[in-house]
Amino acid sequence: MSTVIGIDVGGTFTDLVSYDAETGDITVAKQPTTPEAPELGVLAAVDAAPGAGLLARCSYFVHGTTVGLNALLERRGATVGLITTAGFRDVLEIRRGDRDDPYDLFWTPPPPLVPRRFRREARERIAHDGTTVSELEPADVRDAAEVFRAGGVDAVAVVLINAYANPRHELRARELLREAGFAGEVSLSHEVSGEYREYERTTTTVVDAFVRRRMGPYLHNLDRELRRRGFSGRLLVTRSGGGAFTLAEAAARPFETILSGPVAGAAATARVARVLGIRTAIVADVGGTSFDTALIEDARLPLLFQGEVQGLPLQSPWADVRSVGAGGGSVAYVDAGRLLRVGPRSAGAVPGPACYQRGGTEPTVTDAALHLGMIIPGRMSGGIVLSAERAAEALAPLAGPAGLAGTDAAAEGVVRIAAAHMAQAVRGVSVERGVDPRGSAIVAFGGAGPMFGCLLADELGVDRVVVPPNAGNFSAVGLMQADIVRSAARTLVRTLDDTTLEEIAAMASTLFDRLAERDAGGGEEAAAVGEAAGAGPGREAAGEEAAALQKAKDGEAAAVRELDLDLRYRGQEHTLTVRAEPGEDAAAIRERFATAYHRSYGHELTHPLEVVTVRSTLRVPLRGEHELVPAPPSPGEPGRKIRLWSFRRRAFVASRALPRAALTERTPGPLVVVEQTATTYVDDGFTVEAHPSGCLLISRARDAGRTGTAGTSRTETSSR
Repeated sequence: MSTVIGIDVGGTFTDLVSYDAETGDITVAKQPTTPEAPELGVLAAVDAAPGAGLLARCSYFVHGTTVGLNALLERRGATVGLITTAGFRDVLEIRRGDRDDPYDLFWTPPPPLVPRRFRREARERIAHDGTTVSELEPADVRDAAEVFRAGGVDAVAVVLINAYANPRHELRARELLREAGFAGEVSLSHEVSGEYREYERTTTTVVDAFVRRRMGPYLHNLDRELRRRGFSGRLLVTRSGGGAFTLAEAAARPFETILSGPVAGAAATARVARVLGIRTAIVADVGGTSFDTALIEDARLPLLFQGEVQGLPLQSPWADVRSVGAGGGSVAYVDAGRLLRVGPRSAGAVPGPACYQRGGTEPTVTDAALHLGMIIPGRMSGGIVLSAERAAEALAPLAGPAGLAGTDAAAEGVVRIAAAHMAQAVRGVSVERGVDPRGSAIVAFGGAGPMFGCLLADELGVDRVVVPPNAGNFSAVGLMQADIVRSAARTLVRTLDDTTLEEIAAMASTLFDRLAERDAGGGEEAAAVGEAAGAGPGREAAGEEAAALQKAKDGEAAAVRELDLDLRYRGQEHTLTVRAEPGEDAAAIRERFATAYHRSYGHELTHPLEVVTVRSTLRVPLRGEHELVPAPPSPGEPGRKIRLWSFRRRAFVASRALPRAALTERTPGPLVVVEQTATTYVDDGFTVEAHPSGCLLISRARDAGRTGTAGTSRTETSSR
């Protein structure tokens, strides 16, 4: 097939990787992110990528975006109106009656996205089984439309009780809104979520309406600009739960893109774990703004089916990736108690760390790493020239107030504190779930991830660190290797037995058929893409998708069908999700649930099992294989001598900076391994070697003891 491009928009840098499986050509580019207009950073990365005609040869352009997430974080989206069943007007404010922080007596919930004056009631009632109790009153919808018109409402969320069981009234409400002249976006809850729980379903539908106005225009503008540059393929967007879907689907279901960016690195880590035979892998993705982590077990992406952003629950497949404000751009400061602190505030892309020489003056983690020799001064990707002098100037004022012995000690403290924050986040996805991280391997990537691999290994007591090829742009690699994924869920509360499994199989079959029939390109967008593609890679890609989806509908193996069930013991409120394999009986599923339950809670119950939700996922592979994408070839010239700080020795040592291609045998630290988009730091007590897959394998030397433990850190998170 032709070239595939993956492009990830981070808080500081926008990363691009392209790979042509037929020729083996690899392109890597990195440009500063443009927060005020993310598409400009994307286009700048495309323009900076070497090789003529890259876009013209591209079949798939896979994009991870933070536009929807930023719209929620900044509360900058559409003005939303809500139509809901009479009696449910205040669901968004009543919430669940609990508090996010039970120990904060002054905690207040975030304000709802829809003010009360725009929350309108409609008289109607559908029962839980889908039967009609009372018909929808058209006058109520017309009155709501008048209120929305007068208030300047841009988008409307329609959430009627039990609409997942029978959507007839929601569909009629949309018709009435259009008849009343409302021309804005309309989100219907049954199209957004097929699950019960009125508060969560209402919030998800409102979020969908809220971010739609920003997501749709952004994606279509990006698509238009790419086509002006010669692109004729398919623009895909990654989902919060992994995989990708088309531009039209992303514009129609923007709530599924909220965690679009961080999930790609976790998905790529699962592929590394599968290739290297690693049973448990810890994601260590360190960018300029944040540290993202997840626990990969048995090479599977950890999935939840409800996420949360700033107290807003979302009923959507959600990769369980945790983020903390600890990245290369995290700002260091001394607090009122004379303690050295790092983050969560970041210098971001603008003005950036002091060493970037772009106007930043505050000390950051990147400045500290540069001062300690973990990064080599000079020009880096994106045209940024690093200045060791500016870094030292920014770090120097930290030492005195914190009681530290000079700039070297301040720089060491900054890096150690950042590593401790990262390690604590890792414990949240491992120790808190009953998994000892000491038996895992850390997969370190992102622009700063390979710098922290050994430090995290010491903090957590881990013996193995893996640095994948294209480490600095590894999330973009994960985007590039994404499959097309579509999912749907329906609430079905039944006792689990073999008779219920027959009902589940029938419901799942219906869901799979609907997913396979969903237009891969989506109406007008599909026609526009087909016209632009002509006989090129875009039309070929669309043909491949259509063929795979047709085979999926016919039950053939071109697409993978995955069935998951939300289960609980009768009498419980919450559920655990387990995979249901083809041909399994109820006893086998119960056994799998009991194992998962015991691991989560330490005991089992004898109560009957109850099914709550049926989840169908359709996965269409875009590539026939999932090997690791190799790094671009680079010269293997000898390394140069450098002065490098060893955290184990707590002193500067004479060391080397080796190009990645020059690493031909197992080499002991301390040293750094340099490549186009990242630098790998190997401390004393570790060795590094190149694996045939293109990964760097860092191992603890047999005579080097661990300096950390799984549950507690020996590095304090504040330094005097």
